Amino acid sequence: MSRSTDTARELVERLLALGASDAVLAPGSRSGPLALALHAADQQGLLRLHVRVDEREAGFLALGLSKARGVTVPVVTTSGTAVANLHPAMLEALHSGVEVVAVTADRPARLRATGANQTTEQRHIFPGVRFVETPGDLPDWPLRGPVHLNLELDEPLVEAVDWQFASADPDRALLEVHGQGSYLEPGRRTVVLAGDAMRDQRAAAAAEDGGWPLFAEPSSGVRDAQALSTYRLLLDVHPLAERIERVVSFGHATLSRPVTRLLARRDIEVVHVGDASTFPGVAGPNVTFTPFVSTPEPDESDWLSAWAEADRVARAAIDAVTPPAHRLAETVWRAATGGPLVIGSSSIVRDLDLVAPGPSPDLVVANRGLAGIDGMVSTAIGVALAEARPSLAVMGDLTFLHGANGLLIGPHEPRPDLTIVVANDDGGAIFSLLEQGDVAYAEAFERVYATPTGSDLAALCRAHGVPHRRVAVDDLAEVLAASPSGLAVVEVRLDRSTRRADAAAVAAAVRSAF
Repeated sequence: MSRSTDTARELVERLLALGASDAVLAPGSRSGPLALALHAADQQGLLRLHVRVDEREAGFLALGLSKARGVTVPVVTTSGTAVANLHPAMLEALHSGVEVVAVTADRPARLRATGANQTTEQRHIFPGVRFVETPGDLPDWPLRGPVHLNLELDEPLVEAVDWQFASADPDRALLEVHGQGSYLEPGRRTVVLAGDAMRDQRAAAAAEDGGWPLFAEPSSGVRDAQALSTYRLLLDVHPLAERIERVVSFGHATLSRPVTRLLARRDIEVVHVGDASTFPGVAGPNVTFTPFVSTPEPDESDWLSAWAEADRVARAAIDAVTPPAHRLAETVWRAATGGPLVIGSSSIVRDLDLVAPGPSPDLVVANRGLAGIDGMVSTAIGVALAEARPSLAVMGDLTFLHGANGLLIGPHEPRPDLTIVVANDDGGAIFSLLEQGDVAYAEAFERVYATPTGSDLAALCRAHGVPHRRVAVDDLAEVLAASPSGLAVVEVRLDRSTRRADAAAVAAAVRSAF
């Protein structure tokens, strides 16, 4: 038995010991023994294998699988440029603490710095990601983020062997929180902020125990009836914002500038549950990092009720305007109640942040580590496959097109029950809401920011054998009422030219309400 075969066997056994139940493979020659070992483990029912021809999409598929279940998921590639194509997914995993293991096949060390085919320096190719060189070096669970395992494989690469693996009983010790927490002194007018945190209920508990208002981003996992949906506008226009004396922050809050400005204030106390890697800015001397907080007796003043009333008034003002993008976002949120929802970056997640009501979907996933638009189709497919139940995703047209190779799923592969709603305004609507959307930049805007494509999404879906349907905003709820069966795309056309005016009308309505 060759050394490469031994390495492949050791890899699978180590992954099973870590509790891996899914693995993603982008095939190649140098990774041949790894592919055969994973296929055998799949055939023996020890893990579920997903094969993809695009390494970038394979990486994001592993990311989605891991995010949904909080487990270790390997993605296996061959050598050369295949490794580099994992970089976007590994960056997102690094900045969101997801347990993706990049297993990259490599040439023997003697071939480095030569002109040997497909040979480059693959070690430490992902800065900041933990690097190991043997399966036995993989850390025990929990991995606390991504790992890169680079395996030197020499010829002979493949041979006919009996791949029998012993089923592993993974050692899943309880995760303990170490360090001294922070006791929150009573009497301070406090707000609780929940950023992207993946079903972390501590923020909701702190708000409830303290009797404080909860500002929860859609992917916080605590966006329910308790949370205020208009908080980012209230922070800009309501006098209550100036009365804040303390912010208790959870997760990675990155959606809005009003929140960023709030956390940047030096005249208030900021307590962040986590470390600097999830704090969205430069921490001043008034910021405390802590592993957990202890809340005092509930605030008996009118602080919470004042915020709740302001939120009610602001929400009524927004509902009176109801631009189409808001109606789309709210429809998708309500349709996902009780199931998983994956949200693309840019405009759609911000629309949801403003209008998504309770109750929340069971699971909300957004790639907010670096907030990129790439890989969202495969991330959504990974979440739906991990959840093994009807799921929804919503994203813009550029996000969808950027990840369209995620639709490349071979006939032998597991397929999700997933409906992807594409808000198609033919370009980058988010930029019309930023400074570059001002009339002063109108001449350059369409070409260098909006980037319209005119792509035919129906034709693209047809090429991949994926059902496609185009509907109007106000007909979307009826279409989504049916549970997803298989992978399908629902396209909703929006007019991007009105986005800046719509946002201004919403802001004006809230200002006038107060």
